[in-house]
Amino acid sequence: MPRRVEAAEFRQCLRELRIPDWPEDHVREETLSELQLYYVRVGFLASAYINQVSQPPVALLPRNLAVPLCRACELLGRPPILSYDGYALYNWKRLDPSGPIALGNIETLQNFVPLYDEHWFILVHVEIEAIAADILAAIDRLARAQGNGKADTTTEALGDIAKSVWKQVAVLRRIPERMDPALYYRTFRPYIRFFENVTYEGVTDRPMSFRGETGAQSSIMPTLVAFMKIKHCQSVLTDHLADMRRFMPPAHRRLIEEVEALPSIRENADPLVYNDVLEAMATFREVHYGWAQEYINRRVEDPRGTGGTPYMTWLRQLIDETRLHKLPA
Repeated sequence: MPRRVEAAEFRQCLRELRIPDWPEDHVREETLSELQLYYVRVGFLASAYINQVSQPPVALLPRNLAVPLCRACELLGRPPILSYDGYALYNWKRLDPSGPIALGNIETLQNFVPLYDEHWFILVHVEIEAIAADILAAIDRLARAQGNGKADTTTEALGDIAKSVWKQVAVLRRIPERMDPALYYRTFRPYIRFFENVTYEGVTDRPMSFRGETGAQSSIMPTLVAFMKIKHCQSVLTDHLADMRRFMPPAHRRLIEEVEALPSIRENADPLVYNDVLEAMATFREVHYGWAQEYINRRVEDPRGTGGTPYMTWLRQLIDETRLHKLPA
């Protein structure tokens, strides 16, 4: 696909493509990874068809793409569009199977364009998600120790969380190493945009709209916000972030809900360690804000992000409210 996506006949080729039906009517653990990859492939094809850069816009997804995409997404419990899970979470492999899930040892499975810039963009997110495993492990340890009055456990877990988020900040800062701002905005960003009033042929005659791929569909920050009990002011932003959960894997949604239900650790936390977590979170958002300014806002004609939102004002609000949540030293 990356070699043909700009061709004038690309959409015609996709309309003639025969995609095999997914052979099962329920999700099984044994075949889940294959179903996820099936969704990745069909999701990329559908987004490439609707958002093809070199051709006029279209609002009809042909039956041979719409039906398998909707079927796979129904089984996975998510809306029928390529989202962050398909673009990043399921879209990588290790070069050395025994090596780390880290830049230098990972590669993408699928891309829209034949530029390494897109690989790099995806793989930076993959390493950030891999680091989140340590955050979840620390939250789990702390949740098990809650109620036992173990202050040392709280301090140690918060320290591990802060260390992991600072690692994520360091990885996010590497974006410019292999990704050119002009190429990002012009070449592959358009393919991950939202669908607006698209008719899914063979599924429904009613046009549908869905959010495009966006980092707001990652479960890392929502889990941390839930764990740290940060209260963001009710706004269109908070409604949007809640809606982003629809595009996460069901297991991620359930995890966030479980963390939200945990009692607060704020009252018994060491202010220095607790605030270090918050500062790491705010810095991560700040670095993201800077890249949004550099890679998108300077070149923007449509003020909406790929998810369809006025993102710059909202990002600033999240940064400020995270720092305001700090404990008195």
